[in-house]
Amino acid sequence: MQLPSFNKKPLLMRSFGHLGVLISLLAVLPSCGGSGSNSTPNPPSGTSQLLYTGLPSLNAVAGFRINSSGTFTNIVGSPFPGGLSPGAMLVHPSNQFLYVVNRTEFTVSLFKIDQNVGSLTEIKPRVATGPGPTAIAMTTAGDKLFVLNQAGGSISVFSIDSGSGKLTQISGSPFTTAPDPVALAVTPSGKFLYVVNSNLALVFVYSISGNGTLQLVGSPVPTGTGPFAIAVDPNEKFVYVANSQADTLSIFSLDSATGALTEVFGSPFLTGTSPISIAVSTDGQYIYIADQGTNDITGYSIDASTGLPTSITGSPFGFSSPSLLVTAPGGKFIFGVALRSVFVNEFSIDSSTGTLTDGPSSNTLNTVPVGIAISR
Repeated sequence: MQLPSFNKKPLLMRSFGHLGVLISLLAVLPSCGGSGSNSTPNPPSGTSQLLYTGLPSLNAVAGFRINSSGTFTNIVGSPFPGGLSPGAMLVHPSNQFLYVVNRTEFTVSLFKIDQNVGSLTEIKPRVATGPGPTAIAMTTAGDKLFVLNQAGGSISVFSIDSGSGKLTQISGSPFTTAPDPVALAVTPSGKFLYVVNSNLALVFVYSISGNGTLQLVGSPVPTGTGPFAIAVDPNEKFVYVANSQADTLSIFSLDSATGALTEVFGSPFLTGTSPISIAVSTDGQYIYIADQGTNDITGYSIDASTGLPTSITGSPFGFSSPSLLVTAPGGKFIFGVALRSVFVNEFSIDSSTGTLTDGPSSNTLNTVPVGIAISR
């Protein structure tokens, strides 16, 4: 795939650099508790969700069950053995499979999820990615998986067998992208994919063909310096980019027919220091930005027509050294992990105001977790 020419002069990311990038990506996933007396083998159907997180120091994946009030319960048998240094992960829309990238092994693990207990069984062999896989995305239909390879400067694309969950790398994969990619996002329609790179103040737009082939669309779109996270509005109207070096949030309107991005009036908007992760509410009404430098979460309500943000009452919300925020399906909670914390933190969302309230935390994991995946 041919890329357009652009200025490759590297930008020094404040307080990050390559090591900081890897640490941040590792720490952004929630932690899960080990075995304990609060484990439950078979809770009532429909009253809870499953949450998984990676434990790189143990080469394992931990699991929790979260009930309707947000209480954490350890899944029996957790943590579950996996690949080397597990990181970013996703639960398949069917809730039958969990996919986990193994950052130092350059592979993806496929786990079968026990529908009664929530326990994991790895289905081998693991599938090879490019060097340094750091981020993962999936189509809403659950038929394609995308892995961003930071060290390799590429995107691996896999088709997913709906019955077995098996991954098959498509022809032409991995696809080359600009150096040092750190985050990607796929539109709900599955037609477009967006990538940001830590040393380039640009957003790269790709079209996704029916078989998963990626094709660069137009020229990269300028954003703020040090982009580190990207998210797509679930209504496919806006794209959000956290610019960690500029301490801003860029908001773009999205053309759902072409994938083209147009920066909204007034963008970029101020956040706290070193914004590093973005969580969007399931209805698209609110967005939350993890600010690592100021130890907080900036929250905005988003105008559905213009994309203009308005600060949520009580924002910013305190959260020490956040590295990852993930919105739970159903929209009641946001879960987060921090750089040096051995807990998964929970925040409940007020559906009428968007205000965040601290909720329960997980049992200690005794090690910093990386990556969060939550069932539907």
